[in-house]
Amino acid sequence: MLTWMKRLLAGSAMALAIGATSVMVASPAFADEAKPVAAAAAAAVAAAPALVPNKGDTAWVLVCTALVILMTLPGLALFYGGLTRSKNILSVLVQCMFVFALITVLWSLYGYSFAFTEGGAFIGGFDRLFLQGMTPDSVAATFSKGIVIPEYVFMAFQAAFATITCCLIIGSFAERAKFSAIVLFVILWFTFSYLPIAHMVWFWPGPDDIKDAASLEAITARAGWLWQKGVLDFAGGTVVHINAAIAGLVGSFVIGKRLGYGKEAMKPHNLVFVMIGASLLWFGWFGFNAGSALEANGSAALAFVNTLLATAAAVLSWSVAEWVHKGKPSMLGGASGCVAGLVAVTPAAGFVGPMGALVIGAAAGVVCLWGVSGLKKILGSDDSLDVFGVHGVGGILGALLTGVFADPALGGTGIWDYVANAAAPDYSIASQLWIQSQGVIVTLIWSGVVSYIAYKLVDMVIGLRVKEDEEREGLDISSHGESAYES
Repeated sequence: MLTWMKRLLAGSAMALAIGATSVMVASPAFADEAKPVAAAAAAAVAAAPALVPNKGDTAWVLVCTALVILMTLPGLALFYGGLTRSKNILSVLVQCMFVFALITVLWSLYGYSFAFTEGGAFIGGFDRLFLQGMTPDSVAATFSKGIVIPEYVFMAFQAAFATITCCLIIGSFAERAKFSAIVLFVILWFTFSYLPIAHMVWFWPGPDDIKDAASLEAITARAGWLWQKGVLDFAGGTVVHINAAIAGLVGSFVIGKRLGYGKEAMKPHNLVFVMIGASLLWFGWFGFNAGSALEANGSAALAFVNTLLATAAAVLSWSVAEWVHKGKPSMLGGASGCVAGLVAVTPAAGFVGPMGALVIGAAAGVVCLWGVSGLKKILGSDDSLDVFGVHGVGGILGALLTGVFADPALGGTGIWDYVANAAAPDYSIASQLWIQSQGVIVTLIWSGVVSYIAYKLVDMVIGLRVKEDEEREGLDISSHGESAYES
């Protein structure tokens, strides 16, 4: 009976989530405004020849999609699993695999439609609910006029981003949360935090209809709210890392500290897994960042090089800083620096030059080392696997430094002017920094508030935390009935 009640509650939560989000997009005013837009779009399609995807671009984004999936399974799972104590490794692996599968399904049912179709400034519409209307001939815009990719490819690529974002959160409250509570929380958070933030930052109708200043203004007005403001986020500094990190941090406070935290040693049980996981993350991240160009072009090449350089710089800076401070460089430090560099370069990957990427990576190694040590003590949180210290701090640093090093004077690409088909000549670091700050602040507040409400709701309904004796025994046995290491 208890099992069926949990299933009923989880199903009800998803239905509530879909229904509540529907209210956000289905106002009469929006319906009236959508009719002329749809009519104009239909007329434009009828007048213009159909765009055919390039096979090279299609193959590239398909490969990148697979690389991003590899980042979660097994990359993140092994990285997180190695960081836990041996009695909890399987719980983390199960959570990663289950959440990955759950979000993949929800993405196809309503997530893609609410994130990447036209609706309001804060959430998308119903055009692709249950992937209706999508066929092998459907196309999605890229960042170049006249170049498209199959919409199925774009949908799958973005699904992989949604899955790893939700899986990142679980590291903050590892070793003490109920599995059923994690599932219910993820459904709520995905619906009310990930989807709106993804829409606000990344959605726009594409560049193909931009002919002059008036058409540029019209296209921009149909984009997400933070896109309209000009926030630069190439591959997910706000949408993925800051979004997930603040959700995890809030969870670490609401759920509370692990039993014995601060009194007992809680060291990673398998640093070999940590190193393998970090290496798989680095490998998969080439798809994460370079694939976000959506084409096999120079922008993808730049993002690829920047991912390589920034991460290498972060490994060195974290390791050297630890070497100076503690007298020895560690494997854990090197792996943590690797992830910090990847996180920080994510929003900047296609916007900054290689030297800018080196600076961002080097800064991330040192700043994130402080994030998992000094800042963590200041906050007083038991963020089990330092999600906020690496993904939150690194994401904020990367988002802000994108505004600095995107300047063409510092080797960046600047802001592309689709009317002139060239980089805008009047880049302002101060102005872009303010815009980037708005993206960071909105994401922190939005995700923080949604997360707190979601945790409290879940706690009221089924409870967030396992019983004390179950936590002491370890979640592998108490929650999943199996052990990673049989004697």
